[in-house]
Amino acid sequence: MKLVKALGSVGGLTLASRVLALVRDSLAARYVGAGFASDAFNGVAFRLPNMFRALFAEGAFSAAFIPLFNKKAAGEGGLPAGYDFAERALAVLLPVLILFTVLLIAAAWPITWALSGGFSRQNPSAEQFAFAVTLSRITIPYLALISLASLLGGILNSLDKFWVNAAAPILLNVAMIAGLWFFHGADEYETARVQAMSVTIGGALQLLWLIWACKRAGVSMKLKRPRLDKDVRELLRLIVPAAAGAGASQINLLISTALSGWLLASGSITYIYYADRLNQLPLGLIGIGLGTILLPTISRMLSKGEDAAAMETQNRGIELALFLTLPATVAFLIVAEPIVRGLFQYGRFTAEDAMRCGWALSAFSIGLPSYVLVKVLTPGYYARGDTKTPVRYAMLSIVINIVGNLAMIPTLGHIGPPLATALSSTVNVAMLYTTLVKRGHFAADAGLRRRIPRLAVAALIMGVALWAGEDLLDPWLTGAMFQRYVALALLVGAGVALYGLASFVTGAYRLSDLKALMRRKSST
Repeated sequence: MKLVKALGSVGGLTLASRVLALVRDSLAARYVGAGFASDAFNGVAFRLPNMFRALFAEGAFSAAFIPLFNKKAAGEGGLPAGYDFAERALAVLLPVLILFTVLLIAAAWPITWALSGGFSRQNPSAEQFAFAVTLSRITIPYLALISLASLLGGILNSLDKFWVNAAAPILLNVAMIAGLWFFHGADEYETARVQAMSVTIGGALQLLWLIWACKRAGVSMKLKRPRLDKDVRELLRLIVPAAAGAGASQINLLISTALSGWLLASGSITYIYYADRLNQLPLGLIGIGLGTILLPTISRMLSKGEDAAAMETQNRGIELALFLTLPATVAFLIVAEPIVRGLFQYGRFTAEDAMRCGWALSAFSIGLPSYVLVKVLTPGYYARGDTKTPVRYAMLSIVINIVGNLAMIPTLGHIGPPLATALSSTVNVAMLYTTLVKRGHFAADAGLRRRIPRLAVAALIMGVALWAGEDLLDPWLTGAMFQRYVALALLVGAGVALYGLASFVTGAYRLSDLKALMRRKSST
């Protein structure tokens, strides 16, 4: 099984992208800070593209398109039949995206108001709100660009060229870092405008990269006259529920952001945004990577009648997800504030901002295992053509999130939205897991049952050690940039080493497991 090898390839590139995203966010914290300009960009102008990337590039389109593409490619027509289906999907998708983009730009004012709650608590001036609307209009074209890129990326994933699609987000981060570093303005408003422009430029670079990669792989896409034939109608039928199912966490975060803009003071959206970005680091490395690999892998196995192999693959996916997620959860609970200080506390981002952002990160991290497991479990539904069950559960989790926000914000302030999001995601993953088990589509094997409690103990051992050693690194975390990064590298490195050692001490993994993994790698 090549799951570990594929995850290593995707995860390595995703790690590079997420590290660059942290550099981008640290520059944004320095030059924009935590005020109305940063809330307008992070809460609205950048939230909309991020949501669409999660829904389409990493969610709904892939979930609907990849099984259908694989089914065509596995049939009598082979890969040419798969490419023909992709061309017909593109013929319908392109005009829809163009029309959708025009409509969104025209409706940018009400969209901005809806996504931010009108920034009611901040009471912005007419000029400030108009500025937020302008930022939204600048970033909206990214939605069409990333949706087209997701179609090409889905084809490459189906051809097992996972690394190409995983490398694309690096270009977005490079564009945004270049904008912040070379073109930041005299004040936070000018810099936020530069951020918005670099988002759309980054989207164009991503699409061009995937077009080039497809040509190198021998995939040639031709524009056809749009026709709603049987296959395209099936694709569209699957996309809508898959969008809600795969993007439940994004929809929850969107609702949380809107309620924060409506009910919380200036800077709260930015605290939540930066906390979510840190929380997204392990999610991007593990959850999205595993979800990207598992869907085409399981769908191919099921199409060949290899049900036992599909279940084995999903067991190992859950095992990998928890192995890599549990230590991140414990670290974010225990040393969230030092991590935020080291990354963001300089320039316009103050010590109080870092403290409040750290609280939000700890709240988000409670749901980190469930965020990742949703990505691992939903392919078990999508690969079988069932997009309705995940959407029902996603809708229920959204209701829980809204109720949680309304109940927690008055008492917990900006900590309420992350906590409500974590709670709703946990309920979602519990329902997904239970239903798969009831249907006989999943059963935890002996290896998974043995490892989970041992991994939890190993993560706790690591957490106690990090808590005890935090004071040693604390002076470095507010020093010069080089000192900060060295301190953070030491903190992360020590945590990884301690967790790895604890995993062997607790028996979560044995030397024989490592030898078996190395043999598997050498044979692939």
